[in-house]
Amino acid sequence: MTANRRLPILLLALLAMTQPVHGSDTVAATDVDLLIVDGRVLDGLGNGPRRADVVIGGGRILFIGQVDRAGIDADKVIDADGRIVAPGFIDPHSHGDPLATPAFENFLAMGVTTITLGQDGSSPAVDDLGAWLEEVAAQGIGPNLAMLVGHGTLRRQAGIGLDPEPGDEQLAALLQRLDAALTMTFGMSTGLEYNPGLNAGFVELDSLARVVGSRDRVIMSHLRSEDDAALEAALDELIAQGAHARVHVAHLKSVYGKGTARAAEILAHLDAARNRGVDITADVYPYTASYTGIALLFPEWAKTPERFETARRTRYQELADYLRERVLSRNGPEATLLGTEPYTGKTLAELAAELDKPFEQVLIDDIGPDGAAAAYFVMDDALQAKLLLDAHVAISSDGNPRGFHPRGHGTFAKVIEEYVQERQLLELPEAVRKMTSLPAAVLGLADRGSLEVGKAADVVIFDPARVRATASYTDPFQLARGFDVVIVNGRVARRGGELAPQLSGRVLRPPP
Repeated sequence: MTANRRLPILLLALLAMTQPVHGSDTVAATDVDLLIVDGRVLDGLGNGPRRADVVIGGGRILFIGQVDRAGIDADKVIDADGRIVAPGFIDPHSHGDPLATPAFENFLAMGVTTITLGQDGSSPAVDDLGAWLEEVAAQGIGPNLAMLVGHGTLRRQAGIGLDPEPGDEQLAALLQRLDAALTMTFGMSTGLEYNPGLNAGFVELDSLARVVGSRDRVIMSHLRSEDDAALEAALDELIAQGAHARVHVAHLKSVYGKGTARAAEILAHLDAARNRGVDITADVYPYTASYTGIALLFPEWAKTPERFETARRTRYQELADYLRERVLSRNGPEATLLGTEPYTGKTLAELAAELDKPFEQVLIDDIGPDGAAAAYFVMDDALQAKLLLDAHVAISSDGNPRGFHPRGHGTFAKVIEEYVQERQLLELPEAVRKMTSLPAAVLGLADRGSLEVGKAADVVIFDPARVRATASYTDPFQLARGFDVVIVNGRVARRGGELAPQLSGRVLRPPP
């Protein structure tokens, strides 16, 4: 009897005690692809680790327990050697172009096996999103992809653009496009701080929420404002949509807010909505600097290229005064770190000194609202840490393989290294839950996010004491270390710091 044939026979009695796999309570020899032995298994549901082996076959978890592995073919065995075996992490807020960087190694190196694209109201500006997803699938992708459709993108496609009051026909076209897109996406994203989404009013957002809710999908929102003084009002706008659909706050933060007491107020506001029956969740990344386009600093009347050119000609001093006040209120030009060539790595203050002009003139004369992206050091660590610890808050990166911010390469490692190991603010099982089953529930990924028999075999093996987030604000493209084995759909995608030759991710589809 060969080793490959012996494994299923040894497992047969145990497998018969588990739920059926592929309609049977037995597993043929050829069904077993990987055996992970001697791991400390975290199920992703918040339970503590237990010593167990994990059997994988056909891209699924076949068995979790103790296995007699004497004589097993070494090619199919991964010795965890006491390390943590956990579900692959799910990033509910990611960025990037899978046709340009299909491997997404920055995510895999952090243990992320599923990313979520189409954020902040912006999804691919294509006429046929289904065909685009098929192209991604045909080319291949490293992690799995859960897709959202962007409200702003739909607004442009429906011919509404920047119009704050779409007509009945335009609104009907918008809703029709949304409903069609939701057959292939896990929800809708809104970017209400950006054009064109910032032009949407209550009637439009309420109508969209009804369509999203009818499909049991989620609305992920970059709020209309993240400034502390306007935060509750922005949350209330999303909570109102929660009367019809599940709602989720993207990268929850308070710009200018400080302290744990303020964080408690924000969380209490969300708890009050839940007590009224609103299904609302959020995600947070573990950094005190945000990262987005420089248009964030510009007033609404100067955000688009056309409006900016008009404002520069007719309202230059007014625009300069606005920008100066805005930047100073956001901790000054020293707190804006530019991440776009030819300014990459310079603060706005350094660039102004180099050009020998006031920073507000640099923004108008040299950069403009579409000329750069930047990291903005505008958040308070105590407040953000309190938000991150809340049971309803998942971990996200808001990261991009090419974004000049360490969150795209370091987020999930940083949570384990800093919040679990160093500061001991989170227990490891809870940190893993926030990275796995919680975002899976938010997205509606029923077959991922936990290590359970029958679920997809997305797995990460690591020693938490060795996990390191090496990316920094000045050198943000350094891959995380310590996630020794990353398995996507039952196949090793990255091991020992090396990518596998094949891309094992899938374009995921929502339930009907």
